[in-house]
Amino acid sequence: MPESTAPTTPPIAVRPSMMLRHSIELMKPVTWFAPSWAFLCGAIASGASQWTLVDVGRIALGTLLAGPILCGMSQVVNDYCDRDVDAINEPQRLIPSGLVSTRQVFVTIGVLVVLGLGIAVILGQQVALMTAIGMILAVIYSADPIRAKRNGWAGNTIVAVSYEGLPWLAGHLAFAPLTFGSVLMAALFSLGAHGIMTINDFKSIEGDKVSGIHSIPVLYGEITAAWTAFLTINVAQAFVVMYFIFTASWIIAGIIGALLLMQIPTQWKFFTIADPRKRAIFYNASGIAMFVWGMMAAAIGVR
Repeated sequence: MPESTAPTTPPIAVRPSMMLRHSIELMKPVTWFAPSWAFLCGAIASGASQWTLVDVGRIALGTLLAGPILCGMSQVVNDYCDRDVDAINEPQRLIPSGLVSTRQVFVTIGVLVVLGLGIAVILGQQVALMTAIGMILAVIYSADPIRAKRNGWAGNTIVAVSYEGLPWLAGHLAFAPLTFGSVLMAALFSLGAHGIMTINDFKSIEGDKVSGIHSIPVLYGEITAAWTAFLTINVAQAFVVMYFIFTASWIIAGIIGALLLMQIPTQWKFFTIADPRKRAIFYNASGIAMFVWGMMAAAIGVR
């Protein structure tokens, strides 16, 4: 009996949707919240945003720009630049496994760059400048010859500024000229975010050692890195509290101070978890929420 010759070609209609799905996976939606929230905080800190349809639309465009588009673009660039290392350590990932081609990577980046610059121009020339700086930092962080991620101090600074500082400033500039208080808050919360980036580095200590990435936990060991991270996070927020005490904004100072104190038990518990990866996941799920709400309180306080 002759063998069946039924066609085995996958349905053409599925391919575009799978390509879109893979591009979105490369953009890592879990990372979008931080810059989107920072943009929102900056818009509130401007004191000029209102609950009008136009302003809400501008905020929606800004959070789309900061999170899915710019942060997403930086994640795609990072995965592409890590493709050789991932081929050894994590061959199942989309690019080294061949599920996403180089062409698709560059098309995805190109689409995000065009969308990002287009939305930024709508929000204003100064927002477009912040956007362009963010795109340049994304390349500096991931790509040779600089590849700043190889050093924990430089790499974490770029990420912290890109995730917190630039989106905050862009959110403010989308509605009004910058003020001293808003710029100071963007800088201080970027400093705090540097510590959070160090905590995130605990998830990849072994991989970083193999890859030659000198993260802060790799450079100084887990205990010193943890103390460095928590001091950075807490000192940044303490200066925020001091600013609001200086400006006699007692309620805001009290709220942020209380949120800071609530983080201390979570930070102490961090040291009791044996698995470095679980430490980072635990802190991301518990401690960061209070830091994030402190950002919103600060934005309301300086408006």
